[in-house]
Amino acid sequence: MSYNTEEINNVIQNRRSIFPKMYTGVAVPKEVINKMLENANWAPTHKFTEPWRFQVFTGAGIQRLAVFQSDLYRKRTEALGIYEEAKYLKLLEKPHLASHIIAVIMQRDIDKRVPVMEEEAAVSCAVQNMYLTATAYGAGCYWSTGGPTFWDDAKPFFKIGKEDKLMGFVFVGMPKESLKLKGHRGAWEEKVVWVEA
Repeated sequence: MSYNTEEINNVIQNRRSIFPKMYTGVAVPKEVINKMLENANWAPTHKFTEPWRFQVFTGAGIQRLAVFQSDLYRKRTEALGIYEEAKYLKLLEKPHLASHIIAVIMQRDIDKRVPVMEEEAAVSCAVQNMYLTATAYGAGCYWSTGGPTFWDDAKPFFKIGKEDKLMGFVFVGMPKESLKLKGHRGAWEEKVVWVEA
């Protein structure tokens, strides 16, 4: 097989988190979302457990997600006396900045053939594939672990099992054309130890 390695390097090195406030409001074409999900399915997976599961919210589905997470936030925090109206409104309004929101779920292998860490790593690789695909197609992408990500009482809404894990949400939208984001990484050589003898 022959690949344009320079193109591949460019996509990897120019991938950026494009936050919802940087979106234009124009919907990402469904074909791009489908390609993101298809490429996610080709992530590495130990023992072929393929633990990634995705739920795509768009159109009225985004409103449904927004109302669910903001109402659950209110319920959880009012009982503890720590409710903040600003956080409630952010959970209600922020989802509408994206054309699609993809809930990222790790479905635990029923036979538990591999450690949880390996399943989480596989799902993370799947999300990276989505990120790179979005970048290649000119779409903006952002993986958030906010909202109900760590709330066990959110699991029924997403119909996920007790041992499954909600791993956040991928926000997708078309970025503003004027956006020019520079990457910031330390030198890779400083993070590598070569053992050659």
